[in-house]
Amino acid sequence: MSKDPHPTMDPTKMGLGRSIAVLTSGGDAQGMNAAVRATVRVGLYTGAKVYFVHEGYQGLVDGGENICPATWESVSMMLQLGGTVIGSARCKDFRTREGRMKAACNLVKLEITNLCVIGGDGSLTGANEFRTEWSGLLVDLVRAGKITQEEAKKSSHLNIVGMVGSIDNDFCGTDMTIGTDSALHRIIEVMDSITTTAQRSGQLLLFVCGCRYLALVTALACAADWVFIPEMPPDDGWEDHLCRRLTDVTRGSRLNVIIVAEGALAKDGKPISSDLIKKLVTDRLGFDTRTTVLGHVQRGGTPSAFDRILGSRMGVEAVMALLEATPDTPACVVSLSGNQAVRLPLMECVQLTKDVTAAMSQGKFEEAIKLRGKSFENNWNSYKLLAHINPPDVKSNINMAVMNIGAPCAGMNAAVRATVRMGIIQGHNMLAVHDGFEGLAHGQIEPITWNSVSGWIGKGGSMLGTKRTLPGKLLDEISQNLARFNIHALVIIGGFEAYVGGLELVQAREKYEEMCIPMVIIPATVSNNVPGSEFSIGTDTALNTITSTCDRIKQSAAGTKRRVFIVETMGGYCGYLATMAGLAAGADAAYIFEEKITIRDLEVNVRHLVEKMKTTVKRGLILRNENCSSNYTTDFIFNLYSEEGKGVFDCRKNVLGHMQQGGTPTPFDRNFGTKMGAKSILWLTEKLKDCYRHGRIFANTPDSACVLGMRKRSLTFQPLADLKEDTDFEHRIPKTQWWLKIRPIMKILAKYDIKLDTSEHADMEHVISKRIPLRK
Repeated sequence: MSKDPHPTMDPTKMGLGRSIAVLTSGGDAQGMNAAVRATVRVGLYTGAKVYFVHEGYQGLVDGGENICPATWESVSMMLQLGGTVIGSARCKDFRTREGRMKAACNLVKLEITNLCVIGGDGSLTGANEFRTEWSGLLVDLVRAGKITQEEAKKSSHLNIVGMVGSIDNDFCGTDMTIGTDSALHRIIEVMDSITTTAQRSGQLLLFVCGCRYLALVTALACAADWVFIPEMPPDDGWEDHLCRRLTDVTRGSRLNVIIVAEGALAKDGKPISSDLIKKLVTDRLGFDTRTTVLGHVQRGGTPSAFDRILGSRMGVEAVMALLEATPDTPACVVSLSGNQAVRLPLMECVQLTKDVTAAMSQGKFEEAIKLRGKSFENNWNSYKLLAHINPPDVKSNINMAVMNIGAPCAGMNAAVRATVRMGIIQGHNMLAVHDGFEGLAHGQIEPITWNSVSGWIGKGGSMLGTKRTLPGKLLDEISQNLARFNIHALVIIGGFEAYVGGLELVQAREKYEEMCIPMVIIPATVSNNVPGSEFSIGTDTALNTITSTCDRIKQSAAGTKRRVFIVETMGGYCGYLATMAGLAAGADAAYIFEEKITIRDLEVNVRHLVEKMKTTVKRGLILRNENCSSNYTTDFIFNLYSEEGKGVFDCRKNVLGHMQQGGTPTPFDRNFGTKMGAKSILWLTEKLKDCYRHGRIFANTPDSACVLGMRKRSLTFQPLADLKEDTDFEHRIPKTQWWLKIRPIMKILAKYDIKLDTSEHADMEHVISKRIPLRK
């Protein structure tokens, strides 16, 4: 991030005298509507005129009613809708210069010089070509008498900003494209439904996914036996290997799952299709094989919470990028790197995407995977390690224990599974500790094997059992059992109790030598309140539960009189769930502990809703974190809104409760838990080498007990001791929380009169430096 060149500029005046048009192009993707909504509302917030371009580039060429003004109300109630409400169409006309001249003429007549394009690489490449030849198009239009010299002068430069909307996630430069997470939700929902019945009969299930990223991440999220993707053709003789794999009784599963991406190839270039695989396993093994081609189900349905938030954040960043652009600024694409919004030169990303295709066509598959980016490469490496059991010939004689602490949450079991299997792959003996620190103190410890965790990845809750008890009063018993079971390292998966419990164990090292072992805390809690990590396992599942519930609650008022819903969320004192669910569900306000609420705030919110109800919008949504205030309770806020809204709107309240902790884990939580568990074992394995002295393990340095957490763009290990200063122990939250900077976006999108901080913005970064030259 860098300082804005105009730090004193009022953000509500940045767009005065300027016009922005937004269009969606190519295949539709869930979350596009969130991006359109954010672009329109933030554009209007800055004082700019905003236009819809209906039917993508075709609408840009045809003009007329296809390009129409957008209003605040015109994007209401669209967050939860799949597809794109402004339409998307393939356009042959725009590929011709004559068609682009018509498009340019239509924009000039409306004085639109800022274009926001939401689509895939083809759509964005077309936008850049349009911008590149803009000056020449204007010259031709003046010469043809279609526009005047004055009109050409007013529209002398066209700014282009792209957002990648595609379920394929095949655009280099961004970790996730809008729509990918929702597509994964659809795929996993289908697979979970089919596998529950197939498990009984021991069938082989063959799934065909539309693209390679979806196939790979789906394989990781459902623990598939085999995945075929174009970037990594199987070795010669894969047919025999596959059949051996499917008949291996040591895996402990009656169900076999194979994922095939469209375009999968063998190393000799021959295509690998689902029909080929089905014939192979049926003829050789006699398996009852069922094929499911997922098709357009991947594009459909309601967007996930992640895609709504991603689309909203990208929309805000896109408007800022357009209004800050100069004639020398290259066309850029707004991307996601880790948890950071970044701006990248559009054509660098397009070139890198083309390089992937070139590498694959030349048979340089390893290079293709590296070019796809770290996210894709890490997913592939994780799958390779965990899918096929391949323990070393020599055991390490290391005993590692894994346990769950605190409240259960979705994704815990995925983390345990990855921890156990990666430990076995490294040659360690893995031990399961049941019921948290109590189980560790009472000796509820037993070996856990590869087959023990089969099928765990998609299960909610905690299969090991978990309790909130801290170790402080059980240190004698715990130290005895650490010695009795000869435990050399500890993986603690849980929420704030896991973090505090880890600190207590570290502090006890002064008295108990048995505690001097390496240990890792993996954050897993719906509250997302563990210091050292921006995300916790389980939070995404809870967030989607809240968001989908709010959708249903709002829909329940359809066709009735004006109504406001007050919804209470979990999270302890952490306002993450209330804030992010508010952004994903389109809330009018979200009350949290981190931002103290006053009676003045409540008065402003009530007046805001009264004014809102004078428009065509008939519904309001207020979210309240369960511990945001001891005085302004959910009942108090409900009664206040009910009284002040008399004659204008009525109120209903909902306390969501423990439904936020239940359910099957989302694809994100399954994969996040898998990566965290695997990475923790690899770190512990290396740390044990450092701590081996005089024939025994002795770890008492601060960096031998860490929290593994997501920090901006990477997973990092941070010593527990270093995180104490950033911890509010009384309220069980970190003192600094990244998502607080996103709260103004929610308020702006709800039409509150507040100031957006523009003193910092995303720098224009470069991706060409990451490219690997293709050897001839």
